[in-house]
Amino acid sequence: MDITTMRIVATLASFACFLGIWFWAWRRSNQARFDEAAQLPFAED
Repeated sequence: MDITTMRIVATLASFACFLGIWFWAWRRSNQARFDEAAQLPFAED
């Protein structure tokens, strides 16, 4: 395995992680949690 093959594998693994995070962030089941977290700076103690 040469350096080019390792770079290709690393790029594909990074892209797969990016797609996984993107899919997780845009799921409807997470929307309520993200909306609540977005309002935290405005909450009064």
